[in-house]
Amino acid sequence: MWTGVFPAVTTKFTADDRLDHAEMERCFGLQMEAGCDGIIVCGSLGEGPMLSPDEKIDVLKTAQKVAGKKPVLLTVNEAGTREAAAIARRAAREGADGLMVVPSPIYHTNAEETVAALRAVAEAGDLPVMIYSNRLAYRVDVTVDQMEELASDKRFVAIKESSDDIRRSTEIVNRLGDRYDLFTGVDNLAFEALSVGAIGWVAGLVTAFPRETVAIFQLMKQGRREEALAIYRWFRPLLDLDVSTYLVQNIKLAEVLAIDTNDRVRMPRQPLSGERRKAVEKIIREALAARPQLPSLQTSPLTADRLVAAE
Repeated sequence: MWTGVFPAVTTKFTADDRLDHAEMERCFGLQMEAGCDGIIVCGSLGEGPMLSPDEKIDVLKTAQKVAGKKPVLLTVNEAGTREAAAIARRAAREGADGLMVVPSPIYHTNAEETVAALRAVAEAGDLPVMIYSNRLAYRVDVTVDQMEELASDKRFVAIKESSDDIRRSTEIVNRLGDRYDLFTGVDNLAFEALSVGAIGWVAGLVTAFPRETVAIFQLMKQGRREEALAIYRWFRPLLDLDVSTYLVQNIKLAEVLAIDTNDRVRMPRQPLSGERRKAVEKIIREALAARPQLPSLQTSPLTADRLVAAE
């Protein structure tokens, strides 16, 4: 059902801490122009836990306006299942194409509680669901056993695999085949995950570098592994910025330098400053200075050779 590059977009704020819809439209538009396949709003990178329910729905509507026919998913990351179910129902009423659901980031559920909470949200929204499994950030692991238990409900259609263990992707495929659309959710494991069966990438640095992200995915899809790997190796220092307590500030600073936007965040976060900002800015500027020329993604070299031979 879902495949390709789905940016976990940032939420843009005005100087007085309101939603900046005009800037979000511009930034989301860059993702679509680069060939991204969908949008996920209000996740960790989108500062979802810092947004009110009304603000989440407003961001969803802005993304829908830009995405056209491409899917827009709302992240459900509320602390309580009651609140999670409520936002899922609202998202459905507003025409969301699906939900990315995080088990409570506050209460660390056990296996039984995790499955029950995911089912409750899916039933409330009655939309396709991407299960977000991230045991490092949220200390709740949606295991392969739990994925198998949920597989009887057709509303669960995809997995965002963020366990930080590349072996998990193969375990999912070995156990469940193509039952779920398998997405990688860790930027600096994306090439590895795409190599072992992931068909999608919920990406972070894509918000600043959309064309490079899409190029890696498309080249891998076309079997042009070495070309994808060359871009990935250049990209890797930037992708490491996604795996950090400061991922929001890191990536928003990358957006400042790469797409000329702002790095406003909502408190208690604050923009990077001092030596930390200097260090991150150095990584970004060095990458920009060495930015690779991207190959054509229209046809593979093998296809082009065959076309020439036929002529």
